[in-house]
Amino acid sequence: MTKSIICMSIMGILIYLYCVKLHQQTWFLLKKEILLEWRSKYAFNGVLLYVVSTVFICYISFNLQNGLSGSDSYKVVWNVLFWIIMLFAAVNAIAKSFMQESKSRLLYYYTIASPQAIILSKIIYNALLMSLLSVLALLVYLVFFNNTLGDPLFYVIAVLLGSMSFSTIFTMISGIASKAGNNGTLMSILSFPVIIPVILVLIRLSKEAMDGLDRSLSYQNIGVLCAINVIVIATSLLLFPFLWRD
Repeated sequence: MTKSIICMSIMGILIYLYCVKLHQQTWFLLKKEILLEWRSKYAFNGVLLYVVSTVFICYISFNLQNGLSGSDSYKVVWNVLFWIIMLFAAVNAIAKSFMQESKSRLLYYYTIASPQAIILSKIIYNALLMSLLSVLALLVYLVFFNNTLGDPLFYVIAVLLGSMSFSTIFTMISGIASKAGNNGTLMSILSFPVIIPVILVLIRLSKEAMDGLDRSLSYQNIGVLCAINVIVIATSLLLFPFLWRD
């Protein structure tokens, strides 16, 4: 009995030390990602320009369709079009998470941090980047198009959940594609069967927010998105160390 207590105590201490070390490494790499982006602003400015220009083009196209803004299908088109824009924005922003890293830099990361810390820092950074871009895109979207949101706060929550889902999925796929010769086609093929269910759930969740329905009706969709994020993050933590060895 005493030996088992001692063993459990030692295991608890080792797990605590590992978590502390993982937290420190993740925080260090996250600060590095934010600092590099703050200096160059390449990804942020490029994706923001893409979002604004795409929304403006869609606005012109909508105005060419007389009577569309007053039709019953306007909300559906409004919602689907927004998520299509955010999907391609996420691809442009996150696809280069690992592809832009040189081999020498990746080798340096290998010597100073664990693979779990590297993939976690990438996921957190991409989630922050996509959340900021999504909120800005929604504001631009509301400036050009009529506000049809029945529950604006809940729609923002759906947008943030969508940003988190895009970040976790595309970061994991980007890490896999980077170990296969930075093949962009491979990334598209791998992400397609994963991202389609997420898009369907997000469209359903955001449509409920647009209609102003009771929020309790959307808890199941929120649970599905959270479960997908947990599964993808857990898969990334388990899979990436094996990819990192190559």
